[in-house]
Amino acid sequence: MADSLFGIHATALKLREQRMAMLASNIANAATPNYKARDLDFGAALHSVEQGGSTDSAVKYRVPVQPSLDGNTVELSTEQTAFAENALGYRTSLSFLQSRIATVSRALKGE
Repeated sequence: MADSLFGIHATALKLREQRMAMLASNIANAATPNYKARDLDFGAALHSVEQGGSTDSAVKYRVPVQPSLDGNTVELSTEQTAFAENALGYRTSLSFLQSRIATVSRALKGE
């Protein structure tokens, strides 16, 4: 019932949260030698979850445009841009879910 009520947005919210944690970890480890930046391919992860699979195959290591000498692959501008884009997607799904819940709540109250 939750799938028909909330559609894809409930799953999208969980995946956006997972991606947000990954991107935050990348940013936090920007100065850690040999740290390899990872990202979640959101489209692939969503497809995999819809098919009953896991998100493991959608996690990819980021290939830096300009590699650092210490082996760290985090590029702050790339990570910050991906973080902002993901935050916008998260907020969009959250707004949709809040609207849907408000609609159901009004319907249950008979308004």
